[in-house]
Amino acid sequence: MLSNETKSLIHLNLIQGVGPKTVQILLESFGSAGEALRATPAELEQLEHLSPAIRNLLIRKPVGCPLEKELELIEKYGCQIVTLADETYPPLLKEIANPPLVLYVKGELKPEDALSISFVGSRGAKDYGRQVSRQFSYQLAQRGVTVVSGLARGIDTNAHRGALDAGGRTIAVMGNGLSLIYPASNEKLAEEIAQAGALISEFPMGMKPLGNNFPRRNRIISGLTLGTVVVEASNRSGALITAGHAVEQGREVFAVPGPIYSELSTGTHQLISKGATLIHTVDELLASLPQHARNLVAVPASPTLPIGTAPPEHADSPEPERQTHRRASNSVPTPEPSAPLPELTEDEKTVFEAIEAPSTHIDVIVRTTQLPIGKVSSVLLMLELKGIVQQLPGKQFSR
Repeated sequence: MLSNETKSLIHLNLIQGVGPKTVQILLESFGSAGEALRATPAELEQLEHLSPAIRNLLIRKPVGCPLEKELELIEKYGCQIVTLADETYPPLLKEIANPPLVLYVKGELKPEDALSISFVGSRGAKDYGRQVSRQFSYQLAQRGVTVVSGLARGIDTNAHRGALDAGGRTIAVMGNGLSLIYPASNEKLAEEIAQAGALISEFPMGMKPLGNNFPRRNRIISGLTLGTVVVEASNRSGALITAGHAVEQGREVFAVPGPIYSELSTGTHQLISKGATLIHTVDELLASLPQHARNLVAVPASPTLPIGTAPPEHADSPEPERQTHRRASNSVPTPEPSAPLPELTEDEKTVFEAIEAPSTHIDVIVRTTQLPIGKVSSVLLMLELKGIVQQLPGKQFSR
């Protein structure tokens, strides 16, 4: 049963345009979320840190979803609410400058998740990047390290999958509400993560995966963990935003070098040139963690392997169909092949085929397809929701 104060925090979180920094000011000024919601215009006028626009929002309280409906969705989808005042709130996340005051959680957060590493990188990762993220996360999970990522295609997907295959814990930080899964192609993966870790979000249940949600979400990915590993990221990648948050939060940033001729190596190599820790193995990563964290790392049943090294042969009989997330052997799994395209309308096919590697500007897509820009924009959004197109900064789109 949610307390009245927790419900009031959810209500504040529902007000469109009001972020955690504003809510924190209100809590410090009025003592509780309930009192903040009951504040009069005259009382709000006395808060000099609030802009006129924010005061107006707090007076009108525009919400995308009524509180009663939000509470119904929380129950329907089996979510928990963890507030900054709760003992189960992740301790590392409490330390960042602007922590979310409300976390929606599907699954379970555990104290051992404080020993955690995040993985970020390209949605359009190559075989190399998918292998690295899956192998490293597998080996970290073997050692009791929780793997955190963002459920996106590419690097994120393989990081989560590696942790699951090792029978470990993994947390997916969403850029949308937990009543929907984005991308839709990762729905089954999300179900497994909720069983072996948690899906979390600071956004209301029905929030769609809007573009400006993801940079905000990225501070949570880095804030939950001791360090962030960047694998295959171009110099325009959102992964660099997460790395920037990690630096601001005083956390480690690790970068895996890639082929020098690949566009997806430019961002990671840029990070290395700016001081990120270059790593080739999980052992190198762990050696850079604080001593108290290294003391918590378990000894793996088999030695870690450098990138691209085949795991040793095992004499065990073939593994039966998996009933749990834990594998019988310690062999490192291979990356998942790219998922087949979902069913597309004619307009979606036309727009999708107009996107060329590494990315294409929306104006070029409009000229190529000869479709109105409004139509192209709506089709691109649908392709994003189907998980086969990614919007990059500057109105660039990639497959």
